Amino acid sequence: MKTIKLFTLLTLGFISTLSAQEYKVITVVESIVPMGVGRSRIVEHQQKANVNDFTTERVEGKDSKQKGVSRKAAKIDNLSETKLLNFYSGVGINFQNVASNDALISDKINKMVAAGWELAHVLSGVESNAGKDDGKGIYITRLIFKK
Repeated sequence: MKTIKLFTLLTLGFISTLSAQEYKVITVVESIVPMGVGRSRIVEHQQKANVNDFTTERVEGKDSKQKGVSRKAAKIDNLSETKLLNFYSGVGINFQNVASNDALISDKINKMVAAGWELAHVLSGVESNAGKDDGKGIYITRLIFKK
């Protein structure tokens, strides 16, 4: 009987731990714009948002009433920005800037882990320079932590 009670308590504790999981997304934006014109940052939200406040439903593919949802209301006011260096200098890729960004991003990850977060996923995407007439681009990395 004691074994069943202990097993039940452990199982309930495990289930409550699963339901209490929390995730946090931190975005790293690194500019691919020559001459230091772009802006590169680590961006972290500092307030909660409720996805349900900005979600509507479609019925049979009809109007979703998204026009009633304000984009302005979706913006949060509290965030932190950590300045990073741009990938390009005046003559091409600046590897010292890449290494400097790596050091700052590593420090951010280490601080998150020290605060009890676990790096769960890393996602990245690029909008790169499309040729001599483009001159624009960004490299985005999303770091997804869980607690």
